Amino acid sequence: MKRSINLFFYYFILILYLEFIYKYLIFRHINIGILFTFFFSLSIALLLFFVTKLFRKRKLQRNVSIIFTILLIIFFGANLVYYELLDTPFSISTLSIAGQAIDFYALGIEAIFKNIFNILIMCIPLLILIFTNKFIDYSNRPRRLYKVFISFVIVLIISIISLLPFKQSGYKYYFKINNMLESIDNFGLITAQGLDIKRYIFGFEEEIVIQKIDENVEEKKQEIEYVQNQLDIDFNTLINTTSNEIEKNLYNYFNNETGTYQNEYTGYYKDKNLIFILAEGFNSIAVDPNLTPTLYKLTHTGFVFNNYYSPIFLSTTGGEFQATTGLIPTQEILDIWRKNNPTFNFALGNSFSKLGYNANAYHNWNYKYYKRHLTMPTLGFNSYTGCNNGLEKLMKCKWLPSDIDMINVTTPNYINEDKFLTYYISVSGHAPYNFMGGNSIAKKNKDLVKDLEYSTPVKAYLASQIEFDKALETLIKNLETAGKLDDTVIVITGDHYPYTLTNEEINELSDYNRDETFEVNRSNLIIWNNDDTVIKTVDKVGSQIDVLPTILNLFGVEYDSRMIIGNDILSNTPGLAIFNDRSWISDYGRYNATSKTFTSNNNGNITDDYVNNMNIRVENSFIVSKMVVETDIYKKVLGDK
Repeated sequence: MKRSINLFFYYFILILYLEFIYKYLIFRHINIGILFTFFFSLSIALLLFFVTKLFRKRKLQRNVSIIFTILLIIFFGANLVYYELLDTPFSISTLSIAGQAIDFYALGIEAIFKNIFNILIMCIPLLILIFTNKFIDYSNRPRRLYKVFISFVIVLIISIISLLPFKQSGYKYYFKINNMLESIDNFGLITAQGLDIKRYIFGFEEEIVIQKIDENVEEKKQEIEYVQNQLDIDFNTLINTTSNEIEKNLYNYFNNETGTYQNEYTGYYKDKNLIFILAEGFNSIAVDPNLTPTLYKLTHTGFVFNNYYSPIFLSTTGGEFQATTGLIPTQEILDIWRKNNPTFNFALGNSFSKLGYNANAYHNWNYKYYKRHLTMPTLGFNSYTGCNNGLEKLMKCKWLPSDIDMINVTTPNYINEDKFLTYYISVSGHAPYNFMGGNSIAKKNKDLVKDLEYSTPVKAYLASQIEFDKALETLIKNLETAGKLDDTVIVITGDHYPYTLTNEEINELSDYNRDETFEVNRSNLIIWNNDDTVIKTVDKVGSQIDVLPTILNLFGVEYDSRMIIGNDILSNTPGLAIFNDRSWISDYGRYNATSKTFTSNNNGNITDDYVNNMNIRVENSFIVSKMVVETDIYKKVLGDK
């Protein structure tokens, strides 16, 4: 039978098929990006066709086409599993922690099984190729093969030129903004990953849009005039004395920021001790008066934050970066953080160490996980102890360790200090949420949840959070026994929502229906002191990047609010929660970056200008956070202050 299927046409259909499946599974919408993806897929198909035709023999061409097909399927399937696992696209910057992420192989296997049907759908072209291979035209190499390569270059140039009329979509994300999700949505996964590699190797600087953000809404009025939380920094002089354009842009940005004002809670907890806990997988769905009574008490007394979110940015390490630095994390920013050893003058440990606090950090898992042995010193802790650098001598560190054990063996290290800051990174609440070998903590507390009318993963999640709740109970008892409870503030934020649970499973516990973009991230922020008996309800929107400046203000720590992306939640500055795809929630509504739609809360004069200005503010938050880490700007401005 005559071979009639052109190999170039096969590659083109294969790439389009995989691109459209991936984009549908991630975004569930159709936009102008399909047109751009079409052109870029055309150029990639020409390139694969050219490489295949470099081989003269038909058998070699056939084998190469099969290899390319398998590699493409693995590429798209692996990216799909990665997104399922971490709720963010893969970036080459992530390779710096890839070896450690493998430690949680059970989660990867679980993600593969969750997507097995979609992966099998991606494999269909391979089956078709195997059974129809004899119909594909593997003719001899064309005499003028160079024309194929020239065609590839021409189509690629046309693809790029086609972006120029679309200043707010294709052009913006190809030339101006480093946003992996938008790149995939606009150009397809292969092109987006190619852009990511190019920017990683050669660098890519985004531009800050300097402007006063007029939000067109009324700020809360203050009856008392307060000063701003800022230091005496002459940014004008810095602008005029630097030749570095990135530094100049940063100084200009800081100089134009208003910052936040001090308020009635400035210095509210001055000179008290602080225990800060980054709680693995903690979310408001875990709070129950019977199952987790300590969490229930801490979330319903003291400060009560009704609109707090824990947006996921590359799992625990992203949550940690937000909460301890007040900056936005991306995969690129986190990679620079681990490699360049930047200074964070306002970071949790640095801010309290300079006030004479004994600042220590503890983690009941491998102390090198997420390369914390490199990042902890940048946060300013006097010591950092985890499994394999000392903690394993005091407790069992076999997976999954108990938060109760960590509390019991570490409190003697600081409980008798005059002023202490203790930072805990918990792990008992970690996935996978099952009662098998992968989660010994859930199995330990199984009897406490076995009769609940929930699915198995939900019951296992609750069982893991019961362990964390018991650890908090132990901590409070230890503080009380030592006479330090009234003089100690406990702050708790989740690192992220329990993202290995499906949205349906999360809604089994939620008292309202949560969507997958915004409300799945809603959680509790705990700021609690036993001596503080008056409930203070806070309705303003806040998120993890706001935790650090809120704490600094509460403890009366001097800092410059213009140089931190997050804001003191207790100030009169309008609230804002930023998500990893550039979606956001303010006190006045929410913007979905994927659908490009804004939904108003109907409590302000909301205009298109407001939405546009807030989008600029969000983009600036990502750009400035990267520049701060990349340039080590804090050290250049503040030195060792």
